Amino acid sequence: MSQQPSIAIVGAGPGGLTAANVLSRHGWRFEVFEADPSVASRDQGGSLDLHPEDGQVALERAGLLDAFLAVARHDDQEQRVRDFATGSLLREEIPEPGAGSRPEIDRSVLRDLMLAPLASQAIHWGVRIDEVVARADGRHVLKSGAGTFGPFDLVIGADGAWSKSRSLLTEVRPTYTGVSFVELWLGDVDRQHPTLSALVGRGTMFSLHGGAGIIAQRNGNASIRVYAAIRTRPQESDRPDKVLANIGKDQLLARFGGWAPSLLALISESDRIAAVRPISSLPLPLGWLHRDGLTLVGDAAHVMPPLGVGVNLAMLDASDLAVALVSHDDWRLAVHRYEKLMLERSTPMAEQIAQGFAEWFGSEASQAVLDDMDSHRR
Repeated sequence: MSQQPSIAIVGAGPGGLTAANVLSRHGWRFEVFEADPSVASRDQGGSLDLHPEDGQVALERAGLLDAFLAVARHDDQEQRVRDFATGSLLREEIPEPGAGSRPEIDRSVLRDLMLAPLASQAIHWGVRIDEVVARADGRHVLKSGAGTFGPFDLVIGADGAWSKSRSLLTEVRPTYTGVSFVELWLGDVDRQHPTLSALVGRGTMFSLHGGAGIIAQRNGNASIRVYAAIRTRPQESDRPDKVLANIGKDQLLARFGGWAPSLLALISESDRIAAVRPISSLPLPLGWLHRDGLTLVGDAAHVMPPLGVGVNLAMLDASDLAVALVSHDDWRLAVHRYEKLMLERSTPMAEQIAQGFAEWFGSEASQAVLDDMDSHRR
């Protein structure tokens, strides 16, 4: 076996923790650096469906598939598409009990599941990496407000869309798509909002029209997350996260004129607005010149609009990288081969997602969602 490199993983999201679990399972050491002050310091976002061809493959490699299947919500795989003006069903897909292959799991539950085997590993909470600095010897150090860490032989950038790790590989940064998701929460929906619970069902509901959309997703603990998708106005598109930060429900509702009252109730009856999420993506084609000692996984490498593949692809990236490292005598060559495989896979996927997202928020939005559902069945 070759000498193991010293490894830093920047980011404790699904990608970073997948790499950590695969490496740990093979006895490799590493350090994880995460900006969140603690595992429970902030909400992790909505529910995820992990696919058998990527996310579940990664969990199996990490030794976590059985644990995932034990806690996943197998009954929350329904899909509904509703007409924006009437709220009536355009299509409803309800898998037979036990037949769905993409069970749901809340992000917080997945994170806890992936952290459990890593109790003895070094995870640095509350360390936001501001810069990755190359040294003359080919190794890298990590700089943050908490100090300087390293040097490390290999830095794995799993630090998301605005990755600091990426800046040493390419100057390319994500660009704003013109669409922002305003996230709202409804809690205790079966008792407090039974009509809305039935409207959404046990899964995800889509209603799209004219560059806007209301997407509602069943989460654990009888909650629903609503994403009110809006195209921002020209004066809002420079920093939509700042301009829309204080948007209220009445202002948001005003952007959905002509929509069915039943759908607007997902906004008006929500407990609160949780976040504004401008949707960005990396320009195509993806890629960079390989650099020894530094690589990327997930959104750091190929951030794309959220059409259900991002986390699955991040986890597959991370497991591919970790398996390559533990399986090859030359870890540098393993990283190089991983990057080639990852970019060959993610570039056409990013092109497909960019086209799909444009269609979702184009003139034939509902048909685009129906077409996507058909393609998933094939």
